[in-house]
Amino acid sequence: MNELRLASARRSSVQPDLSWLGAALAGIIITGCAVGPDYHAPQTKVPAAWAGVINASNNTISIATTNTAQLARWWQSFQDSMLTSLVQEGLRTNLDVQLAEASLRQARASRGIIAGGLWPGLTATAGYSRIGAGGPSQNFFQTGLDALWEVDIFGGIRRNIESADASIQAAKENIRDVQVTLVSEIALNYIQLRSYQEQIAIAQENLKAQEHTASLTRQRVTAGFASALDTANAEAQVATTASAIPVLETSLRQNIYALSVLLACPPADLLLELSKPGPVPLTPPEVPIGLPSNLLRRRPDVRAAEAQLHAATAQIGVATADFFPKFSLTGSLNYQSDLMQTLFSGGSRSWSVGPQVSWPIFQGGSIAANVRLQKALRDQAYLTYQKTVLTALQDVENALVAFAYEWDHRKVLGEADTQNRRALDLSMKLYTQGTADFLSVLVAERSLYASQSALAQSKQAISIDLVALYKALGGGWEDKPGTE
Repeated sequence: MNELRLASARRSSVQPDLSWLGAALAGIIITGCAVGPDYHAPQTKVPAAWAGVINASNNTISIATTNTAQLARWWQSFQDSMLTSLVQEGLRTNLDVQLAEASLRQARASRGIIAGGLWPGLTATAGYSRIGAGGPSQNFFQTGLDALWEVDIFGGIRRNIESADASIQAAKENIRDVQVTLVSEIALNYIQLRSYQEQIAIAQENLKAQEHTASLTRQRVTAGFASALDTANAEAQVATTASAIPVLETSLRQNIYALSVLLACPPADLLLELSKPGPVPLTPPEVPIGLPSNLLRRRPDVRAAEAQLHAATAQIGVATADFFPKFSLTGSLNYQSDLMQTLFSGGSRSWSVGPQVSWPIFQGGSIAANVRLQKALRDQAYLTYQKTVLTALQDVENALVAFAYEWDHRKVLGEADTQNRRALDLSMKLYTQGTADFLSVLVAERSLYASQSALAQSKQAISIDLVALYKALGGGWEDKPGTE
């Protein structure tokens, strides 16, 4: 019994006292620093006001103002239920949006891999072998646990996590940017679709009137009041107008196909639903766009560029940490025996625990080169951010000036349409009375059709310019629960 007590006392006397180790680790981690530059958001100078708003005409039906913009669901301002339905379905089903969401999941998973480096690693091993060397063979069993913990004293892992967090934010902004593009593409194709339907109706109306004129001309030729040349010109005009309709029908079909694909459907799925003619969406009387200073917070591509700058800045710290020593705590617990039943007995056990340090003394300049590389990548990210901001400002100004002056264009086209209608009525009366030749009728018909087509295209252009403006402002996304 005394021998057992002595053996137990000897075993207990060799158990390590690791209480000092926890206190030491706590002190190291608390006083540890993260090397490399801290990220600071870039200070970007933007204009105080939009030039396009200042120069916008005051006598237009719809004007842009600097009032606070409500852009999350800007398509609803067109008051078109079909457009709203298409946008909602596209945001739910579009494949580009789903691809961007998958990229976000990838970024989050990558962050989890990096964050795992902050925690201790524990590995279990087990093995069996049979050994022989000229004599009787012998079984050999072994099992154990190995632990390794790299203490992030100089913050290399923390900087890598910071970079990964910024990459996650960039991935979120990319989803929003895809949504902005998607909504604008749906609206653009829908407006073009409705405009082509309107232009087809105009062509058919003019074709009907021109066919009536050709019939009248044939009657006059039969009666001897007109020449065959008048009939030929009338028939040529009819054929020219009729030839425009198949081209418009082709464009109409292609817009329907494009909308179907944006909704992740086969191209012909929306043919029945969208082939029925409908009006071109109306522009709202006022378009609030806010101030230029709001643009940087609203545009997802600008926000993504800033997040990428943050990620690149943090990578400098990751590279800089390689200059410094790495401290690790290691431990192992092993059991070895030639008999399975005695494998976990006290006599077959061995253990070790202790700190390790590794410090790259000479790496041929590769560490310094990597720091220079990361700084160059940071500089590129900063220049990309600046370019993205300037492009965003240009996009808005381009859309503003196009939207404002297209109204002037439309006003003049409306006056031309009124006068062309009057000219056609007068020329027809004079022709039937025999006081004017058929050329005046022909010219009037051509002019009327041209002005009506141009007016329809101008109406389309105004709506498309407004879509471009909403897109340039970064409209079309809103925060949802769980996205931040």
